[in-house]
Amino acid sequence: MLRKAISVLILVPLAIVLVAFAVANRGNIVVSFDPFDALHPAYAVPVPLFALILGLVIAGVIIGGVAAWLRQSKWRRTARLAQARARELAAELDRLKRATGPVELTTTPVPAGYAPRLTIPPPAA
Repeated sequence: MLRKAISVLILVPLAIVLVAFAVANRGNIVVSFDPFDALHPAYAVPVPLFALILGLVIAGVIIGGVAAWLRQSKWRRTARLAQARARELAAELDRLKRATGPVELTTTPVPAGYAPRLTIPPPAA
């Protein structure tokens, strides 16, 4: 519930800012992909300024996400190998438990106030 409230507190002001930005920058600009002829470009597109900027921001977020995902590939591979090894070890442990049968641990009661004594062996002569 707290996570949802925090999301609303962040997303509502962000949406208001984006709408205000779009309304303030709705004029068209010409985006040209012809570096040789600025007056008569081979391919030019009139785009609202806010659409261009928001499109570039979205493209930047996607490119950054892909770059981070590619950089983390070695950690994902390591985690996959560790999970496979853990599954193998768990299967081996189950197999060994079935092979040996139930094991009962016997303990002797420890008297109250008992503290183990540490002794130092005599030096070898």
